[in-house]
Amino acid sequence: MISLGQYVPGDTIIHHLDPRVKILAVVLMSPLIIAAPAAGIGLITCFLASILAAARLSLSRTAAALKPVALFITAIFLMHLFLTEGRPLLSLAPLPVQVTWDGLLQGMYVSWQFASLVIAAAILTMTTLPSELVSGIERLLRPLRHVGVPSQDIALMISLALRFVPTLLEEYERLRMAQMARGADFTAGPLARRMRAVALFAIPLLLSAFRRAEELAMAMEARGYHRGPRTTLRELRLGPADMTALGVMILFALLYVALRMIP
Repeated sequence: MISLGQYVPGDTIIHHLDPRVKILAVVLMSPLIIAAPAAGIGLITCFLASILAAARLSLSRTAAALKPVALFITAIFLMHLFLTEGRPLLSLAPLPVQVTWDGLLQGMYVSWQFASLVIAAAILTMTTLPSELVSGIERLLRPLRHVGVPSQDIALMISLALRFVPTLLEEYERLRMAQMARGADFTAGPLARRMRAVALFAIPLLLSAFRRAEELAMAMEARGYHRGPRTTLRELRLGPADMTALGVMILFALLYVALRMIP
């Protein structure tokens, strides 16, 4: 449940790529996924599958990264399935709803878009160390410091936000197991009762998040953290593999545009 946002150690070409290349790849992939035509769905799916294979990320790890958002993806699919008008596929009389072909296709398409965006982000976080991710974001934002934008502070905030995702999920799982050890049952009873039982986690989860944030702030202050320019142990430099990866992304984007231009 906590695979989303966690780094997975590995010795692959994807792990060794410059973090700026991987960040730019995710930024480039996002609009391609959002605006993908029918012909582009298979192309993008094959491309993401090849990246997962190159990074040696198994299907189980990929499924674990999607698990925290599976309920949301299911809700999106069901909304389009039952609320989109079009050619009737299945009638649910006497209920005032019906399943349509257009709703089925639209639900599958939007669900694929959201899942692909999550997988692209998961590949980035699972193959990039948090420190490298911060360095990559800071280097990409460094030109903005000439107009007063604190690039290093923004990079640190983004990195902390990404790292808090698995932390909160881990804390939720710990609270759930503690409640189950005390006799709580989240699978029995009507749906409203189960949702109310899960909602009881909101207050202790928020308190835990604030406590962890305070501990993190105290640890940073104890180590002398302060705003302003800082040096890094390892300066990022683009190598032959990074330039090759950029070239592959550009070729992929050009192929995608060519497919969109085909009537």
